[in-house]
Amino acid sequence: MNTLVSIITPSYNSAKYIAETIQSVQNQTYQNWEMIIVDDGSSDVTEHVVLSIIQNDNRIQFHKLSQNSGPAVARNTGIEKASGDYMTFIDADDIWFPTFIENNIKTINETGIPFVFSSYRRANEELEFMYSDFIVPHKVSYTDILKSNSISCLTAFLDIKKLGKKYMPLIRKRQDMGLWLNYLKVIPFAHGIQETQAIYRIRENSLSRKKSDLIKYQWQFYREVEMLNVFQSAYYMLHWMYRGFMKYRN
Repeated sequence: MNTLVSIITPSYNSAKYIAETIQSVQNQTYQNWEMIIVDDGSSDVTEHVVLSIIQNDNRIQFHKLSQNSGPAVARNTGIEKASGDYMTFIDADDIWFPTFIENNIKTINETGIPFVFSSYRRANEELEFMYSDFIVPHKVSYTDILKSNSISCLTAFLDIKKLGKKYMPLIRKRQDMGLWLNYLKVIPFAHGIQETQAIYRIRENSLSRKKSDLIKYQWQFYREVEMLNVFQSAYYMLHWMYRGFMKYRN
């Protein structure tokens, strides 16, 4: 288990949390990794925080986009620069448990499935656990993800030596879902690890988004990204709305 793992982190005005995120990567029991941080035009001191850490850890790269372009562009830049056989993502305010990488590589080797993802804990901005843990299914297919995206960017882990590199669609939201669907068009399913392996930090601004806007965007995703017809889109939308409600019911 000495294969390089590429970790991709988009950042935007993340100075408050990014050091904690980086620390969770540095604390991994599996140490052969590269962390590619792509800053999406931050106006705070994110760059200063990251550069001060990089001075003592050359496994961390920092790349700054010339203008704010959205998380899809930032993550795709990271994917392009990734040189590992494995690829995973962590946003600049989330946290991995120390055995995250080790457990994912072990699961891929044991199951032979090149796409795995994990359960995670859910906390508020102060890392208080306000919601129940999100426990993922044992496996998900392409149609399962259309109904409910149970694969978080926080825990998705891919063997790109087997699967190859794919890129996120250039949309402002749901770009991670688009990437998972692209992989699930060529493999039958991704494997879910039941054990919680990370902490997803739920920010106040994410809770206050209008439900009507989310519904509108999900419909556009079905119709314009996945090119589903009206009946297919309506079918998956009903599932998505129900499962979304269940996910945040505490």
